[in-house]
Amino acid sequence: MTFRPYPGLTVACVILFVLLCGLGAWQLERLQWKLALIARVNGHMAAAPLSLDRIAALPGDEAQYRKVTLQGRFDHTHEAYVFTTADGAPVYHVLTPLKTDDGRVLMVDRGEVPKEKLDPATRAAGNVAGETRVTGVWRLPDPAGAFTPPPDRDHRIWYSRDVIGMAHADDVALAAPVVVEADAAPNPGGWPRGGQTVVSFRNAHLSYAVTWFGLALGLLGIWFAYHISKGRIAF
Repeated sequence: MTFRPYPGLTVACVILFVLLCGLGAWQLERLQWKLALIARVNGHMAAAPLSLDRIAALPGDEAQYRKVTLQGRFDHTHEAYVFTTADGAPVYHVLTPLKTDDGRVLMVDRGEVPKEKLDPATRAAGNVAGETRVTGVWRLPDPAGAFTPPPDRDHRIWYSRDVIGMAHADDVALAAPVVVEADAAPNPGGWPRGGQTVVSFRNAHLSYAVTWFGLALGLLGIWFAYHISKGRIAF
């Protein structure tokens, strides 16, 4: 039996092998974190709606994706629109401040409308006046990205759900920097169309782990094959 590996090459390969295994182990840790996150969110979505007082008292992560029921009046004169697409067509989410019976104001995403229904006059039946009750999902909006266009303030069109910016533009004081995504309960006239909450978490950590561990095993195989070809290792 011969075992005379090249020292420099072996040290370099050992360092790289450990690094690859470390990356694989890190991805397995991320996998467990992601699975726990998905389970927590699914549990929140399945739970009964909370009152505003109860959900406002929860820590941020515990409040996210929980259902809440609000009672109050919409301020339709200050509704704003968030551009997005659905099946390749432009749609707009209608975000409207709701003032609760105790005076707190929250931004409600009432759902989406097509471009031809952007003008409130085309869906006047849906802008109910007076006392209303809304059940929706409590969400901390995702921040705008580096390439998100600035809002078109003249037409009240935004390209991210910047509820703080929307409130500031209308001199509205929000009770919390969140958006409540209205459920699918139909509005008169059919618009806006609620129930647009999407719960989707990309989970590719297992495939990443397999890739890193596979590269580590491949490196080990190359190290053996090279030394065997050079006669430095023989069995």
